[in-house]
Amino acid sequence: MSTQTSLTNKYVLAYGVTVAFFFLSMLTAVSIGTVSIPLVETVNIIGGQLFHLSIDDHIGAMHTNIIVDIRLPRVLLAGLVGGSLAISGAVFQGLLQNPLADPYILGVSSGASVGAVATLFFNISIPLLGLYTLPVLSIVTALLTMFVVLFFARQADRAMRVETIILTGVIFSSFLGSFISLIIALTDDRLQQIMGWLLGSVSMRGWDYIGIILPFFIIGTLILLMNSKELNALVFGEARAKHLGVDVQKRKIIILVAGSILTGAAVAVSGAIGFVGLVIPHMMRRLWGPDHRHLLPLSIITGAGFLMLTDLVSRTIISPSVLPIGVITALIGAPVFALILMKQRKGMRGGL
Repeated sequence: MSTQTSLTNKYVLAYGVTVAFFFLSMLTAVSIGTVSIPLVETVNIIGGQLFHLSIDDHIGAMHTNIIVDIRLPRVLLAGLVGGSLAISGAVFQGLLQNPLADPYILGVSSGASVGAVATLFFNISIPLLGLYTLPVLSIVTALLTMFVVLFFARQADRAMRVETIILTGVIFSSFLGSFISLIIALTDDRLQQIMGWLLGSVSMRGWDYIGIILPFFIIGTLILLMNSKELNALVFGEARAKHLGVDVQKRKIIILVAGSILTGAAVAVSGAIGFVGLVIPHMMRRLWGPDHRHLLPLSIITGAGFLMLTDLVSRTIISPSVLPIGVITALIGAPVFALILMKQRKGMRGGL
């Protein structure tokens, strides 16, 4: 069997497994809750709503309303957020050549969080935006943070080396984190609302929030997928990428902007949810290889399914109370982060 045929079979298996995981996660998350709905009914209702198929007469209006108005938008929003964070993590790990990188490495999450926390603290409401004030201001502050980080990184290092970008992002993340801490310290009756947002959640968002994140998800994802070949070249170092004809600085900025748009939009609609962008792409890279032409879509699909299941756990583990998603992802992600760090340290010692 030729190498090309072997690779094709591997990726056919990869897409088959991840797509099956995605749909199983979605149907499970939509079916299970305070009111359990049979899987067959769930499929029938979703098919009726999305593809205008006929819905069986025995399915009650209550089950239809629960799925269509409450669970399906929540689950789809979790999927979009998970997919956004996972693909962002994949490109940042590849671009920065660091398996410990995640979507928050440039301080984008801190920037989005500052915008959201300030909106809640000062009770800001822009007349023309209304409900969309919080997510829109979060996205704006996330993008502003990313541009400021790139500006200062360029001032410090005209070549915009990876180490300079990472260091600048860490500095700004710490700086913006102090503003969030200050607002929390000054908060009284809105403390629970702010803390709940910071810990991450997709509850009570509805279809409106899907409409908010979807354009950013599509734009950011398309840009990154179109730059997957350049990402493959950049993995081998900037000098090698230049020899292969890649405009390194231009591609780095495009990839960083697209990843930051995805991260900012995800944080804007769900709050800060950590470790998804760290764990999922790292796992996909180890399972299916480092080729970004396949790694990026596989990360999206798996990240979406993972956050759907995480949200299911968060709303059922101590039902009727709901845990923030960020708590669950941290419980899963922190040990994985520690394992990756230990393996990396062992690898460095082995190379000495």
